[in-house]
Amino acid sequence: MSKRGKGHSRPIVYLGLLCLLALLLFATSSLWMAWMGRFLVVEDAPAPADIIVQLAGDWKGERMQMAAKLLREKLAPKILVSGPKALYDTWESDLAVDWAVKQGMNREWFIPLHIEADSTVEETRILASWLREHGMKRIILVTSNFHTRRAGQIWRSQASDLDVRIVAAPCAQFDPDTWWKTRQGQKTFLAEWEKTIGRLVGL
Repeated sequence: MSKRGKGHSRPIVYLGLLCLLALLLFATSSLWMAWMGRFLVVEDAPAPADIIVQLAGDWKGERMQMAAKLLREKLAPKILVSGPKALYDTWESDLAVDWAVKQGMNREWFIPLHIEADSTVEETRILASWLREHGMKRIILVTSNFHTRRAGQIWRSQASDLDVRIVAAPCAQFDPDTWWKTRQGQKTFLAEWEKTIGRLVGL
């Protein structure tokens, strides 16, 4: 075969390799997509703490239910409920506590904290400052499963003086093993990965 013929065959070989790679990725999609979902979820074994901190951003009560479960297990005496300004000039922390009381929880369990923050980094700085002012050193941090890795990284960089244990609250909209099968799972996955990558590159 001439050199010219060999040159013409290379694109066909490359195309064949790309097709083979695409088929391989498709055949193993459930494995690597589940791995990417599970990568977002990192949690610690809960241990007795001074307080439970529930991060903002929970509109279905899933974080609240997990925090209350930990309190009932006597792992901490109170739950600090983080909450920025929400809909119609209300505070998310107040809405969360009111919802919890309607579910039969005791209002005295909760400390609603009004915060001015629009990111997990800003929220962490405000909450960590409050915790230090009140002598809280051992913290159980409750957030949604998909948010645990990024939240943990932020807390350990912004509040390394505090002993923080991350506990994941199950999220009906995000199953790390099957997130690609639902529209909400896909949206949650993409949004959290975007923020995770943004943090890695300093955005």
